[in-house]
Amino acid sequence: MKKYVFLGVFGALIMGCATNPITGKQNLNFVSNSELFPSSFQQYSQFLNENKVITGTADAKLVETVGFKIKAAAERYLNYLGQTQYLKDYRWEYKLVDNKEVNAWCLPGGKIVVYSGILPITQNESGLATVMGHEVSHALANHGAQRMSAAQLQQIGGAALGAATSGKSEATQQIFAQAYGIGSEVGVMLPFSRSNESEADKIGLTLMAIAGYNPDDAVAFWSRMAAKSGGSGTPEFMSTHPSDATRIANIKALIPEAKAIALKVGTIK
Repeated sequence: MKKYVFLGVFGALIMGCATNPITGKQNLNFVSNSELFPSSFQQYSQFLNENKVITGTADAKLVETVGFKIKAAAERYLNYLGQTQYLKDYRWEYKLVDNKEVNAWCLPGGKIVVYSGILPITQNESGLATVMGHEVSHALANHGAQRMSAAQLQQIGGAALGAATSGKSEATQQIFAQAYGIGSEVGVMLPFSRSNESEADKIGLTLMAIAGYNPDDAVAFWSRMAAKSGGSGTPEFMSTHPSDATRIANIKALIPEAKAIALKVGTIK
């Protein structure tokens, strides 16, 4: 029985790997876009119905303007990579929502929400492009599907652990279960989420540059975000996001590559 459970985990790892065209990496992905997108679009519509969408203002127009530029940049970049059909099922939409929370997000399939509370920190069009480029990159890199797949694998791993310790005392089983819960979260899921954030930063800088924005402005935006947080927060190894200092240092190092790619692909005027 134990043998078959572990074989199942190994099989899931092999069968669940897929190459993402925009990153070129093999990642866990048990969920196809045809499965994920309909649910994503439904959730987006429900969210908009339950929240106050801001329309007809300069800020709302700016969100749409930047959104279209980032969309065009994504299309141009994927065409450059030879992935002309990759975005065929995406249904792009960009909405500004009245919410004081400093946040923005993009659901799988290109459904973007920007909260009004982040605008004092974005301050300008390039600041907003930094945010939207980052969020769109999560969708392009299939991070939502990857996290769902990782959560499924974590459950499979828990089942395997249960089978492996089935002959132990109840107290021993509880100790192993607790250790697995902490170890898999800190050792796998949190670094996995941090790597997603760093990957979205990298792709976002490239999209920003192709869209005609200066990626150097991303440093100013994340510096303002760091000042907003006041340097407080969860230690990096216990966080789903890189620390402010780590993120800013990584972005500075990635800017030359983003500019070089934009020169090859061509920028949007």
